[in-house]
Amino acid sequence: MPRMPSYLLQLTRMLLSRKGRALLILIFMLMSLAYLTLYWRIEEDSYGGALYSLPEGFSCARSVPLSLPSARASPPSRGNVFFVETSEQTNPGYLFSCSVESAARTHPGTSVVVLLRGLARGNSSLPKHWAFSLLSCFPNVQIRPLDLAELFSGTPLQKWYLGPLRRWEPYSIPILSDACRFVLMWKFGGIYLDTDFIVLRNLQNLTNALGIQSEDELNGAFLSFKPKHKFMELCMKDFVKNYNAWIWGHQGPDLLTRVFKKWCSVRTIRSMSCKGVRALAPEAVYPIPWQNWKKLFEATSALELHKLLKNTYAVHIWNQMSHRTRLEIPSQALLAQLYSQFCPATYAKMKQDSQDQSRPPV
Repeated sequence: MPRMPSYLLQLTRMLLSRKGRALLILIFMLMSLAYLTLYWRIEEDSYGGALYSLPEGFSCARSVPLSLPSARASPPSRGNVFFVETSEQTNPGYLFSCSVESAARTHPGTSVVVLLRGLARGNSSLPKHWAFSLLSCFPNVQIRPLDLAELFSGTPLQKWYLGPLRRWEPYSIPILSDACRFVLMWKFGGIYLDTDFIVLRNLQNLTNALGIQSEDELNGAFLSFKPKHKFMELCMKDFVKNYNAWIWGHQGPDLLTRVFKKWCSVRTIRSMSCKGVRALAPEAVYPIPWQNWKKLFEATSALELHKLLKNTYAVHIWNQMSHRTRLEIPSQALLAQLYSQFCPATYAKMKQDSQDQSRPPV
């Protein structure tokens, strides 16, 4: 009977030792981190669209300004509307385009500022992509590079951002997004929106406000605050003090919920105003609960649509869950009707692409 090779025998003894068990645990953790990182990269890639061409009328891309607005400068009377892309992606899809277009249409006198991390490496012009061409046609849309070092400088989050291990955390992209929105609201004020919102009406009368997404839980996908507001300062401090990168939502919805409860000295959150900060009822910006996201793809009559959105300012699409679901264009699906009514230029592009893909090859 052949003997086990010596190197296999040594490996077996090592695995049975304490050091071996520690090594196995370390390998498992590294593999888990690699898996989660790959997962988020795949999720980010799914947002993008193909580099289709647009009609000549949409060819109005312009140069990109090279810096964030100065915090010292006098802000516009009601502040900007901010969107942020914290991944390196520069190939946005239909929903991204619709989010920005709908905000631009409902806020014609306001700058709609789109900050892209992928433009922050010395790029002086926009990538050749249909969404940038389309959005650049709106005079109030400004597409700018996201300079993270500049954004976090002079804030409680600066030291956290410079931490060497942050990039290895499992939810690094969504946590970075949470950090950016808190700092933007504190430094500049205005309105922050995730790039999976469709805006139905002007949001500027919702000042110092955020929305209830479900029972006793707030969400930061929509924020509206005056600059240097104490509530946003407390959010930044809590971000650092109670930091936990291993729990999904801990630095986002959970953070806003616990800070608001302390702010108001309450145990349960309902539609309310407290010390100048409003928690908006779910129908204001989260009329479709995340648990019911499939409703967005169900046929909806005009009467049902009007009833559903009567008290709604914007609709959160829950792209994290819904992005892999096919949307028929045209159709009576709730989401298709939202595209048609509130971002018609993006919708026209979707229809054009749908028709092109359905045509048989010549």
